[in-house]
Amino acid sequence: DNGQHLLIGAYHETLRLLREAGADEGEAFLRMPLTLRVDALDGDGILLKAPTLPAPLHLAAALLSAKGLSLGERLAALRMSLSLQLSGFKLAQDCSVSELLRRHRQPPQLIEMLWEPLCLAALNTPAESASAAVFLHVLRESFAHRRADSDLLIPRRPLGELFARPLAEAIERHGGHIDTRCRVSALKIVEGELRGVWVRERLIETRRAIIALPPHAAERLIDGIEVQGSEPIVTVYLQYDESARLEPPMRGAVDGFVQWVFDRRVVGQPGLLAVVISGDGEHMALGNDALIARCVEELGRLYGLGQPHATRVIRERRATFHCGIDIDSRRPGLRTPIKGVWLAGDFTQPGYPATLEAAVRSGVQCARLAQSA
Repeated sequence: DNGQHLLIGAYHETLRLLREAGADEGEAFLRMPLTLRVDALDGDGILLKAPTLPAPLHLAAALLSAKGLSLGERLAALRMSLSLQLSGFKLAQDCSVSELLRRHRQPPQLIEMLWEPLCLAALNTPAESASAAVFLHVLRESFAHRRADSDLLIPRRPLGELFARPLAEAIERHGGHIDTRCRVSALKIVEGELRGVWVRERLIETRRAIIALPPHAAERLIDGIEVQGSEPIVTVYLQYDESARLEPPMRGAVDGFVQWVFDRRVVGQPGLLAVVISGDGEHMALGNDALIARCVEELGRLYGLGQPHATRVIRERRATFHCGIDIDSRRPGLRTPIKGVWLAGDFTQPGYPATLEAAVRSGVQCARLAQSA
C-alpha cells in the first residue's frame, strides 16, 4: 500500500467486504459527494459539483452548472451524457476513448479539462489508447444507478489497516493460517487436476487453489495467461508546513506533470500532499530530484506553495494492466485449464479497469467457485 488511493460509492463489493472486516465506513473514509476541481497551469480551471438529486439528474445538474466551462461546452457534455444513457453505455465495437469523444463532438477544452483526466484516473491509460468500452462501464457504474455511487471516498487510514489486517485476523479466528514468508514455486498437477502446491521443496497437498497474483507473476504458474502490458503510477509526497491545505482535499491539474493532488490532512498528516501521476510519459525518464523539482514548481504556480521540508517518490512501474482497446477479449477468466485452480485479480473482470473493486469481485467469485467444487 504505497500510493494514494481513492474509492467511489459504486464499489459495493469492496464496501461490503469492509463491513465484514468489522470496519466503520464513516471512520474509514472521508465520503464526499462528487466534486471535481481541475486547475490549469496556463489558465482557469473548472469546478464540477453534483447536487443531492437522484441519479442521473445529479450528473446533468453538475454538468450544466460547472464553473469554468462555456455554455457550449456544458451543453456538449450534457448531450454526450444523455446519448450514453440512451445507448445503455454500450458500443457495437470497442474503440479508443479519444475516438469516442470525437464521435460525440466534444470541444478540445472540455476534453482536456474533464474527459481526459477522468479517463486517466479511472483506467490509468491515456485516452488515445484506452478502451472506450471499459470507460463507459465505469461511467455507467458511477453515474447511472444511484447518486451515492458517484461519491468520492478517501481512505483515512492505510488500506492494510482497513482490509488486510482485520480480514487476516478473521481468517485465523476461523482456523485458517496465513504465511507471508514463503513463495510458491510450482503447482503439482496430475492428469490435468491439482494435487498440491510446491513451496520451495515442501509440498502442500490440496485439491483446490486460488491464484491471486498479477498477470506477469501468475503466468509463471499457469500456462496460457496473456500479459496485457502494464502502466506505471508515480506518487510524489511533499511535506509542507502544517498550514498548507487544499479545498477540496482532492484536486486535478492539467498542462504539466501533476495530475492529481491529495491533501493528506484527511488521514491525520497535515501539510503532506500526495501528487499522483498516472500512466507512462516524460516524467518516467526523470530522476527523482528532477521530478520533485518539477512538481514543486507546478504546485507553486497553482497554489502558491513554497519549498517542502521533506520529499519522497514512489514509483510503481507495473501498477496496473494497460486497459487498451478490446482488452476484454484478451482477459483470462476465473477458471483455468487446471481442475481445482482458479485465477483471481482485477485483470480477470470484464468491463472493469484495474481497481480494488474488480480485485475484490474476482476474489469473492473464486471463493464461491472453490466452495462449490
